[in-house]
Amino acid sequence: MRIEATPGVSVRRRSRCYRSPPWGLADQPDFVNAVAELETVLEPLPLLHLLLAVESRLGRRRDGTRWGPRCIDLDLLTYEGLRLRSSELVLPHPEMQLRAFVLVPLLELEPGFMIPGVGPVVDCLADIDASEAAAVVPLPSTRKESRS
Repeated sequence: MRIEATPGVSVRRRSRCYRSPPWGLADQPDFVNAVAELETVLEPLPLLHLLLAVESRLGRRRDGTRWGPRCIDLDLLTYEGLRLRSSELVLPHPEMQLRAFVLVPLLELEPGFMIPGVGPVVDCLADIDASEAAAVVPLPSTRKESRS
């Protein structure tokens, strides 16, 4: 199942894929991360439920291990500048400003992006240890890119 297979949801654009050292539990394979901008008619909670359903269909099993190895992890980072706190969803994602593996691809996609209630992504990245940010490395592109 693909996200854009859902009526009313499309991927407007996405960053390159980046490899980074694991975060949380260090004894696992490197992460591969990217950021995508979606266009949707769904409200935030139904969108989160869609992301969780996609994870499940792709083989993600939530066994209660926090930050452990997983085949896929889709997070809803922000939604049109909305600030929300519920038992199921917190927007913006409560730790996104602390994670270079989120900020680097987000900065690629939208250099001037402002995290609601936090500030510019570029400032958040500057506050992170430089070695952590430097460890987020773009993977070679597998997409066919048009050359002009």
